[in-house]
Amino acid sequence: MTRGGLLRRLPEVAWLTLVWVLLWGTFTLLSVVGGVLLAVLVTSVIRLPLPPERLPLRPLRLLGLAGYVLYDVVVSTVQVSWQTLRHGPDARGAILAVPLLSASDRVVTIVANAFTLSPGTITLQVDAQHRLWYVYALGPRDRAGAERARQQALDMQRRVLVAFGSPDEIAEAERLRKERTG
Repeated sequence: MTRGGLLRRLPEVAWLTLVWVLLWGTFTLLSVVGGVLLAVLVTSVIRLPLPPERLPLRPLRLLGLAGYVLYDVVVSTVQVSWQTLRHGPDARGAILAVPLLSASDRVVTIVANAFTLSPGTITLQVDAQHRLWYVYALGPRDRAGAERARQQALDMQRRVLVAFGSPDEIAEAERLRKERTG
């Protein structure tokens, strides 16, 4: 591996080294050096493709996203509890088709995982070809409830895009939103 290649793969090497040290459970010079050597060997033998572009770093937006996800988890927990206590086995849910605002695998993966963190919601399928995201949401009992759940899923996408999307992805999402709302 060339020096430039090693520098580009430094985050990978650092991550693998951290995992190695955590697996050993001791933070010693020997475990760190062994982890670095093993990580360099693994990244030399198993050549994973480098990401096509760097992930933008927007600390304030990332902090806002983390706060929103935490808020969403708390509110969703209360809502799921209420649904369970009020309706018991008769609680209803809905499967919704939500338009994808980004074609980026990176953004779609983060969106799907962030959405699934909230109790009562789960990502069922991502149809990249038709730019649709199928989600399940517990609670909607009518069209208005289903529309609220759809808007929450769209809001999660927008927040992830603002935190992790490229300027082009954000502009494309805004264009799609305006196109769909008229």
